[in-house]
Formats: sequence, structure tokens, C-alpha cells
Amino acid sequence: MHPVSVSIPSFRFENNSVEKGYTVFKIDVLMNGRQHTVEKRYSEFHALHKMLKKSIKPPEIPSKHVRNWIPKVLEQRRQGLEFYLQTIIMENEVLPKIFLDFLNIRHFPSVAACLKLSHQPVLLFLRDPYLLSPAHDVFSNVVIEGVIHGVFYPDLQPR
Repeated sequence: MHPVSVSIPSFRFENNSVEKGYTVFKIDVLMNGRQHTVEKRYSEFHALHKMLKKSIKPPEIPSKHVRNWIPKVLEQRRQGLEFYLQTIIMENEVLPKIFLDFLNIRHFPSVAACLKLSHQPVLLFLRDPYLLSPAHDVFSNVVIEGVIHGVFYPDLQPR
């Protein structure tokens, strides 16, 4: 399961004096147990779709032209846009940066980045220093002496 999930629970009609009215879709984004909301117009979904086509094969986006602005038609568009976003998440193991930016996700480690964060040994012994007598391995003897010195005599450490 992907650590990102989205839903579009609602939309609202925005009317202002500068341009004719438009619909704003409320997108709930849940990532790693943290939720936030972004609001996007259809034109922003359409711009995202055009940019995604350059890097992945996105699903079909609901039609750009809606003849009626009645709630039933807008509800169908809401469902279609929600399905569009969810399909992108389901079909892509690594989500494109443009998609993450669209959802206002700032930090999202990729699977490859997580694999790079693995345990690396700090010190490697070619032989077990506890099984050999100190005369056999001078290097491990020095390391053991240093560790013992630091553990038992911490006041003697350089500052």
C-alpha cells in the first residue's frame, strides 16, 4: 500500500466579479498519518495532466467541457477527478515530483532513497579479537585497549 492516499470529499462554486464562476475541488491528502487539504480548480487538474504526460502515462481525465453546472454533473466530475488522482497513486510506485507538488507534499522519500539508508559497519574485524590472544593481532589489541580506556577512564579523554 502506498503511503499517500487522496480523496475529494466536496466541491464548491466560486463566483467573483473579475471572471465568471468556477468550481473549486477540496482534496484531502493523507500521508504517513498526517492529513492536509488543498483546493484546486479543474484547470489546475488539466495542467497537471498535460505535464504528467511528459513523464508517465496518466489515466484519462474527465472531460474539460461541462455543459451543465448542475450539482449532479459536478458530482460526476468530482468522482472522476478523485478516481484520476487515486489511479495515479496506485499505478506509480514512485510518484512524479509534479504530482507531489500539486498535492502540496514537500517531503516524500522515494523507495530508492530509503534503500540507501542502511546500516554500515563502523569497524570491521577480520578475526574475532576475543578468540585470539593479544599477541596475534596488534591492531585489534589497540582498538580494544582504546575502548577499555575510554570506558573505564573517561576523565582521561582529551577535551
